[in-house]
Amino acid sequence: MVRLRRPRRPLHTARQVLAALLAATALVLALRPAPEPSPVPATVPVVVAAADLAPGAVLTTGDVAVAHYPPELRPAGTVEDPAAVVGRVLAGGLRPGVPLTDAGLVGAGLTDRLGAGQVAAPVRPSDLAVTSLVRPGDRVDVLATPPGAARAEVVAAGAPVLAAPGREDDGLLLVAVDADTAARLAAAATTATLTLSLPPRSAGGAGPAATGVGG
Repeated sequence: MVRLRRPRRPLHTARQVLAALLAATALVLALRPAPEPSPVPATVPVVVAAADLAPGAVLTTGDVAVAHYPPELRPAGTVEDPAAVVGRVLAGGLRPGVPLTDAGLVGAGLTDRLGAGQVAAPVRPSDLAVTSLVRPGDRVDVLATPPGAARAEVVAAGAPVLAAPGREDDGLLLVAVDADTAARLAAAATTATLTLSLPPRSAGGAGPAATGVGG
């Protein structure tokens, strides 16, 4: 007598097919090479201000930091190494994160021209055309006229000019003065109108130090 086999249940067959498909998928995934990591976008280092920096500031290592810019967004005239700007003097103020450029620095080796006890102090005369008459190495008297005053007073006399960037830098120039005179110049700049006069060469004296007078 021949015994007939009962047909398998459809559900059992479906489970076997699904198990085979899962096994095949796992094998394919195991044999597939791992995807390569996405390339990191290329950047270039750019030296930026690390804090609020005032015009005339002599840069130190703590004043600057390094940011990373895409090459196509890197501003012109920037530098990559902070050491390249340490000791340089700012022609204008900077906010944190703003890149330092060659146009914003008044020149290499400027602080080497300072005498003992001197600092580089910024002066921005009210008449910007005045700075076009001044050259580095000149000596100037800086005068301040307080509001309502009948006459100006001399804040710095015979101050040697370190840098005179000219009109393209808002008329800012730097003079070599002692620390007390620099403080008086900074105070006068907030309330008074500043102007310059060019004394005779002999008036500045032979010494490198400029003398500040006035209240």
